[in-house]
Amino acid sequence: MTEFSRLEKQINFILEIDKLKHIFRQTYLLDQSRRENDAEHSWHLSILALFLNEHSNVPLNVSRVVEMTLIHDIVEIDAGDTFAYDLDHAQSQLERETKAAERIFSILPDDQKKSLRTIWDEFEAHQSPESKFARAIDRIQPLLHNCYTEGRAWKANGVKLSQVLERNKHIAEGSQDLWRYMKTLIYEAVAKGYLVNDLENTRL
Repeated sequence: MTEFSRLEKQINFILEIDKLKHIFRQTYLLDQSRRENDAEHSWHLSILALFLNEHSNVPLNVSRVVEMTLIHDIVEIDAGDTFAYDLDHAQSQLERETKAAERIFSILPDDQKKSLRTIWDEFEAHQSPESKFARAIDRIQPLLHNCYTEGRAWKANGVKLSQVLERNKHIAEGSQDLWRYMKTLIYEAVAKGYLVNDLENTRL
């Protein structure tokens, strides 16, 4: 074992995850100049975790939530971004992302590999209060971007109201308050013509 072998593994991991800056999502920046990348998304979620955690259904370990937001999409370096409304691609998502987690986290020293894998698995299981809140804000961020870019990604992908409500209803598991607020934005988006209302008798 060389003097710097542990440090070299850590540096190699840091260099590897730079690739996250090249994984682009469907979500557009607010100025609509381009789609955001995964690194930007993860940073934005960490900010949401710091400032919106008071709206959680239960008290949280906020540091744990931030860890999840920073780590959860690293696997997309190998697996790619799976669009929220692409149900066919979603069928292989867990398999692809689990394989990616094993490769990428294995770059680190064993103890840190185990730690990151534990955090990632917790996020994926969405059973703990922290993971439920992390997943809630993971849904809120692209919702906000769609509402404030006149539904740019919704329109580009033919997304309708029923899909948005079904996809995002799980926000309530992390925060009832945030879900009530986001529903008002969703219905405002329908009223403004940003999102197609495919539900009959839906009260806006």
